[in-house]
Amino acid sequence: MRALLQRVLEAKVVVDGQVTGEINHGILVFLGLGKDDNFEKGKKLIDKILKYRFFDDEQGKMGWNVSQADGGLLLVSQFTLMAQTQKGLRPDFGPAMPPSEAKALYEQLVDYAKSQFKNVQTGIFAADMKVHLVNDGPVTFNLEIE
Repeated sequence: MRALLQRVLEAKVVVDGQVTGEINHGILVFLGLGKDDNFEKGKKLIDKILKYRFFDDEQGKMGWNVSQADGGLLLVSQFTLMAQTQKGLRPDFGPAMPPSEAKALYEQLVDYAKSQFKNVQTGIFAADMKVHLVNDGPVTFNLEIE
């Protein structure tokens, strides 16, 4: 399971001209699910994301998590994060979880995130999403749970 986190000043997801999720400052999370991933791994990852300190505190250091920074969380499913890219010139999506399983797990993780944090927005699983963001810093981290 992989998550690409971007600290943003604002972010939104648009599907068919409609905004499906939008936050002001906070974390935009692109979430990739692999064949061996499960809800327990996902809970650990969501908990880590919510506790991860990469917002500036009073001293200007990365000391605050998203809650302390009064930010939002925008979760976007992105199977391409699971691609193997070491060989050749074309990504291999074999490690990604099959779509029907991934959708169910993604929805469970969204529900879990919403039970743990007040401001959670989302994209739409497997939709053609247009993601708009203003990266803050830029600050981007890749988190993995195995």
